[in-house]
Amino acid sequence: MSRTALLIMDVQQGVVERFSGEQAYLAGLGTAAAAARNSGILVIYVTVGFRAGYPEVSQRNRSFAAIAGTGRFAEGDPSAGIHPLVAPVPGDLVVTKRRVSAFAGSDLELVLRSAEIDTLVLAGIATSGVVLSTLRQAADLDYRLAVLADGCLDADAEVHRVLLEKVFARQAEVVRIADWVTSLSNSAS
Repeated sequence: MSRTALLIMDVQQGVVERFSGEQAYLAGLGTAAAAARNSGILVIYVTVGFRAGYPEVSQRNRSFAAIAGTGRFAEGDPSAGIHPLVAPVPGDLVVTKRRVSAFAGSDLELVLRSAEIDTLVLAGIATSGVVLSTLRQAADLDYRLAVLADGCLDADAEVHRVLLEKVFARQAEVVRIADWVTSLSNSAS
């Protein structure tokens, strides 16, 4: 399992606050992170963030141009912080990205190659955003992939369902957190 990394993506205060009932979701992510650490799996938090003044944001980028100048997700903004219920612990890594995919504008690939990671377990918000974009790019980079189905959230329940059941399953194993944790326990036995 030491060649595996768990990516917890965009679970930031300004993202989580858009969802109700997030306590159970965050508890599940906490369980996944603890199980990963106990199994020697690297836990990497991926956040979206920008420098003051948003020099990374083009006005042609519809997604990020809307937040440029608002102060949201800029360095020092509380909305950019990882939610405290799933905060990193010593030994975890935090990678900042500048676009939707965890690889875009970050040093994630360098970190993964340096650690000789070949398998990624993905979780995060939103299923149709960071999870989809990261899965597609990671597949193109030849990583083995798993997606924690209940470790992903999306504002559109139908899009979430279609991605998990029809799209992701083509390139990744789609599992529930409890089943993944059980598989880690069984591997350790």
